[in-house]
Amino acid sequence: MSKPSLRGATAVVGAGGTKYFRRGAGSAEKKMLLEAVVAACRDGGIDPHDVDGFASYGDGHDEGPVLATSLGIKDFKFSVISSGGGGGIAGAIAAASAAVYAGIANNVIVYRTLAQAESGRQEFVKYHFTSMYRAQGIVSAVQSGALKNRRMLDGEGVPASAVEAFVRASYFHGSRNPDGLAFEKPLSSADYNSSRMIADPNRVFDCSRESDGAFAILITSAERARGLTPTPAYILAATQSGYAEDAGNSEPYVTSGFIPGARRLWAESGYGPEDVKVAQVYENTAGPAVLAMIDHGFTDFEGAGEFFTYENLIAPDGKLPINTAGGNVAAGFVHGMGLPVEAVRQIKGQSPNQVQDADLSLFIAGPQAQLTGSVLFGSERTL
Repeated sequence: MSKPSLRGATAVVGAGGTKYFRRGAGSAEKKMLLEAVVAACRDGGIDPHDVDGFASYGDGHDEGPVLATSLGIKDFKFSVISSGGGGGIAGAIAAASAAVYAGIANNVIVYRTLAQAESGRQEFVKYHFTSMYRAQGIVSAVQSGALKNRRMLDGEGVPASAVEAFVRASYFHGSRNPDGLAFEKPLSSADYNSSRMIADPNRVFDCSRESDGAFAILITSAERARGLTPTPAYILAATQSGYAEDAGNSEPYVTSGFIPGARRLWAESGYGPEDVKVAQVYENTAGPAVLAMIDHGFTDFEGAGEFFTYENLIAPDGKLPINTAGGNVAAGFVHGMGLPVEAVRQIKGQSPNQVQDADLSLFIAGPQAQLTGSVLFGSERTL
């Protein structure tokens, strides 16, 4: 029996979100989330009362039944919240797509919201750090990410300029995004290199911004999508990889955990890294994001310096523009949910830094988390 394929069977029709707010400056989590859900429905041409499923990740507090009640949903059919860090985003998208494909639900919202006055600071990363990490004083993603980042630079020969280019490209895009925290604040090379060190080699500009906000996408069947919007973002593949390790004991060591999942992503979608027009890459810190792109085959260690240049990574004419709304480091961090929203907006032609003919848009979730994942979105021309 042949394996059933989800390729192109479902699509994102709507994407919505709030602005990014500095930590503690946003509204209540549920209020922001409802705003994001309604915005996604409006963008997708679906009445919010017709949403019948929800999927989220990261052990969030705003569960589907609560949302269904708040929205006055007529027929509530599906709800799931997975664990995992930012890598759980791809799993939530895959679960929503599978529910639609199987006929369990018709219109499923994938979402995340954060208001740190309610959730606490970094509440979603507490479970990542085992006693082996904590005994060494490693209790944050910027610290754990520094370990493999340093090995990538010193052991594998990836130049520090590659990480700098990734960050500066994100800030270039973020400076042109009025909803982001770095709006009108591009980053020069001098300012980057003179910034303070947080956890060597991670400088302050390498680190994601903790912020408040909410983002959501609306997934429905491909058939239904064609009648709702002229530019659905079809889900060509959504894969996850379990990254079973304790205190960094993985083989190979210098990986962000995507290698098996990336192979399946390309095999299931029928495309390869050379076909991708634009990418949104989750980054708690920039080094693991660079490594995630290497894991996906965009370049290798030896070619990283040539591939990761500022000019290559910026819209509209770079070889592969990345994080075109600013990403976690420049726009803001709502547990990474703004990244798939931007990936969809590139397909729909709604980005603040639009890439021409963005037919294939990649989202990479959660480098160096225990659960990683990727989603490839495509226009109708890619089916």
